[in-house]
Amino acid sequence: MHMARLNVAVVGTGAVGEAMLAVLAERHFPVAEIKVLATSRSAGKKVFFAGQEVTVQETTPASFAGVHLALFAGGDASKEFAGEAVRHGAVVIDNSSTFRLDPDVPLVVPEVNPEAVRGHHGIIANPNCSTIQMVVALKPLYDAAGLRRVVVSTYQAISGAGSDAIAELLEQIRAALEGREAQPAVLPQRIAFNLFPHIDVFLPDGSTKEEMKMVNETHKIMGADIPVTATCVRVPVVNGHAEAVNVETEKKLAAAEAREILRRAPGIVIQDDPAAGLYPMPFTASGRDEVFVGRIREDNTVANGLNLWVVADNLRKGAATNAVQIAEVLREYGML
Repeated sequence: MHMARLNVAVVGTGAVGEAMLAVLAERHFPVAEIKVLATSRSAGKKVFFAGQEVTVQETTPASFAGVHLALFAGGDASKEFAGEAVRHGAVVIDNSSTFRLDPDVPLVVPEVNPEAVRGHHGIIANPNCSTIQMVVALKPLYDAAGLRRVVVSTYQAISGAGSDAIAELLEQIRAALEGREAQPAVLPQRIAFNLFPHIDVFLPDGSTKEEMKMVNETHKIMGADIPVTATCVRVPVVNGHAEAVNVETEKKLAAAEAREILRRAPGIVIQDDPAAGLYPMPFTASGRDEVFVGRIREDNTVANGLNLWVVADNLRKGAATNAVQIAEVLREYGML
């Protein structure tokens, strides 16, 4: 079936914006015309899309004239311009946290709740990177056996904090190897040969905003008040988030059953042969669009406990790929 080509705007030229351009091209999304928009600081910069050079333009309300699909890469731009894009007739898929918990805005992971896109009023929110990969792994288990409780500890890569944070990690490693002191400027603490349990800001109850995102967004995406508790940790890995996920199911699942359920689930690759040294790692997940799951084993300290190790590329499945997949769902439903 021949689908019309679409005028697409990508707003943001950081790590996620770059990944969005790469994913649109790789997945052969039917782009008629691409616009790359950013702040006045980045205007005039050249980026590449499908082998063609594109000049970055400053975002203004008029930028969205004739745009069918606007992908916002995160940051403050969506607060200012998402409404303008919708007024010009575009569908917005937003990677910032601005609209995620807005009851009028669907929060979508295509493997989990694609139908939710039908309720959009111009804006669809892309969840937080750490939430996306977790719910892709939780959904099949929830459908098969229910979920009583989820405890997650994350090992989150530096790319989640942006391109400047990656540069800071590399500079700090260089400094450490040369015996120099390196002060953190982008991240809250030194990250080279270190890690810290501090992602986003601390809230009055002692949790961080990142930890609460995992709780609240999981409830919204899964459409169920599953008890979730999270500890989110920044680690000195350039790209790819890892998560140790402990679940208690309502119904008993043996590890082998859980492995089979996850193997058949969309968007998941099982890497679970520890004897052969096979388990998910950020290094091997980086550059891939799937969610990798391994170390699936029973937790015998509770009645129906399972442990999983879940890894994904946070710039791709955790951001850019998920956004493009949402656009693909919209096209499939004839909504673009």
